[in-house]
Amino acid sequence: MTKEELNLPDEFFDQFKSQTDLENFLSKIFKQGVNQLLKAEMNEHLGYKKYEPKGRNSGNSRNGTSDKTIKTSYGQIPIEVPRDRNGVFSPELIPKHQRMSQKIEQAVIGMYSRGMSTSDIEDQIKEIYGVDLDQGTVSNITNTLLEHIKEWQSRPLEDVYYIVWMDGISIKIRHNGKVINKTIYLVIGLDKNGMKDVLGMWINETESASFWLHVLTDLKARGVEDILIASTDNLTGLTKAISSMFPDAVTQLCVVHQIRNSSRYVVWKDKKEFMADLKGVYAAPTLESAEEGLERFEHKWAGKYGYAIKSWKENWSELTHYFDYPMEIRKIIYTTNIIENLNRNIRKYIKTKSLFPDDNAAKKAVFLSISNVQNKWTQPIRNWGVILNQFLIKFEDRCRL
Repeated sequence: MTKEELNLPDEFFDQFKSQTDLENFLSKIFKQGVNQLLKAEMNEHLGYKKYEPKGRNSGNSRNGTSDKTIKTSYGQIPIEVPRDRNGVFSPELIPKHQRMSQKIEQAVIGMYSRGMSTSDIEDQIKEIYGVDLDQGTVSNITNTLLEHIKEWQSRPLEDVYYIVWMDGISIKIRHNGKVINKTIYLVIGLDKNGMKDVLGMWINETESASFWLHVLTDLKARGVEDILIASTDNLTGLTKAISSMFPDAVTQLCVVHQIRNSSRYVVWKDKKEFMADLKGVYAAPTLESAEEGLERFEHKWAGKYGYAIKSWKENWSELTHYFDYPMEIRKIIYTTNIIENLNRNIRKYIKTKSLFPDDNAAKKAVFLSISNVQNKWTQPIRNWGVILNQFLIKFEDRCRL
């Protein structure tokens, strides 16, 4: 609003000799305006204005004010918050017991979720809002997430997931005075609507089949009764752990992991030819042609890279389940790329944190990273209508719609 709109004479502004004078004036106007708005809220709350006759014997009345200081763009301003006799009035303008602007708290959490250090957050909040926060305050704000994480981690799940992808991400955490690598276990589920959902995260010192059994037990306790297909890496004992909890689940080992492991044993000059021949195995149109391709592959390379061939043969059954399904399903189960994409995004968000002081700090950062990723999962996976019909044909008795 301009001075013309206010209809103030030019002489009115002559009283301001500096920017400080103007800011002090605006601060007083702001304070008066807030106090008047609070009084209006109290009128609305009680249902009558001060001194009105209908307030007599109404069951509640005004009971003075309490002093409160709020931080604003004009600095710290003292205000008077009205009280009612019954002690139930909570003004919307200045929420009761609020120690800090909700906007600032949301900003802190948002910056923390994007991997900013506490010192960087302090600097940003100071620059944007003119508010001084110390590291303890930042930590206290983000600690409010822990209860939310606990609720998220224990929430009920769907009774059936068509596909689950399972993988772990390694991060450095300080533990008993030492910096050690711990694994964040992650599970993504694909539900009956074709939507992806991170079902939870669990922390353990190492990735092991025994701890994956703990994860699967937790999923079952939260309501999961059946998993149609589980896509995992080739961790020893993991297939057995899945079968023990979900005996009807098909376990598809990640072919991309297997290819990477095989190429580790191949010298550089052979790698291009080796990989081209290997493609004739995993990219074959049918299981029969894949088996023929493996025979040719073994005949050519077994003498030089026998260990790589051995690994394919030993895991052949779990590596080739995807040949049982149409191409649309094959593309999403033969690799754990979906969960590896999540892992990459987590690493991107936490890249500024070389190590975490404890498990809770790691949980907060990873959870916020997951939330940022999941906010983008607003649509079913591609071709879900086609894929759903294929699942209904293949698993007609187990697909619950």
